[in-house]
Amino acid sequence: MGRARRAVAQGGVSVAELAKYLMVSRQNIAGLISRMERDGHIALAIDERDRRSRLVTMTDNGRHVWRVLALPKIHANYEQVLTDFSINDTARMLHYLLSILENMQKLDAPAATDEDAP
Repeated sequence: MGRARRAVAQGGVSVAELAKYLMVSRQNIAGLISRMERDGHIALAIDERDRRSRLVTMTDNGRHVWRVLALPKIHANYEQVLTDFSINDTARMLHYLLSILENMQKLDAPAATDEDAP
């Protein structure tokens, strides 16, 4: 929801971009998108630049759910999880997690080029 909320100013985010941002396949988020649209949290529209693509935007209801219901819970969970961590501990942990993510992305990169090879 947070990614869709930020993309509203640019006219929405494509399902493909959302999947890439979340690092999942489009098929993995299809059900989630359907449920969020059914519940009125997001809206889908045809992308005028590529009529095969759908753009996801957050509705007013979705923004309310994000701002009033979701964010406070997310912040409370972070506070609880990080309660015994100093600022330095948190910074180091974030550094290591980002390094792991970067290494995982490097592992995925050759696989994509291998499939393209003749």
